[in-house]
Amino acid sequence: MNIVIGSDHAGYHLKEHVKAGLIAAGHRILDVGTTSPHSVDYPGYAREAAALVASGDADAGVLACGTGNAMAIVANKVRGVRAVNAHDPAEAEMSRRHNDANVVTLSGGRLAADDADAIVAAFLRTEFEGGRHARRVDQIDALERA
Repeated sequence: MNIVIGSDHAGYHLKEHVKAGLIAAGHRILDVGTTSPHSVDYPGYAREAAALVASGDADAGVLACGTGNAMAIVANKVRGVRAVNAHDPAEAEMSRRHNDANVVTLSGGRLAADDADAIVAAFLRTEFEGGRHARRVDQIDALERA
């Protein structure tokens, strides 16, 4: 898979950890930054990553900041992106299965590295169920055009 990954300063160390695991698993990583734990503004990183997912240049996105919330807010502003701030593997799985989420955001300030690995693994291995859920995702997509 082609996976875009990004963070702000508060998510930098978690991003680097997750990135190493994804590379070891054979994924192609597009890292949009940041490149250090020095303070940066998060919107540009989240938007760039989300745009790569929306365009199809990345199959999925993984973003990290202090809470995961800020990255999710920005990513969800990009048409075609459905980002979820997952706190555990079950949330990540259900967001893929029922909501066709294509970006997962992580809390660099609250998640242990092993927990983040489990969340990302669940997110990437889970397929969208379609069916009645597709109708609902279509309704979400229609809101973007409103």
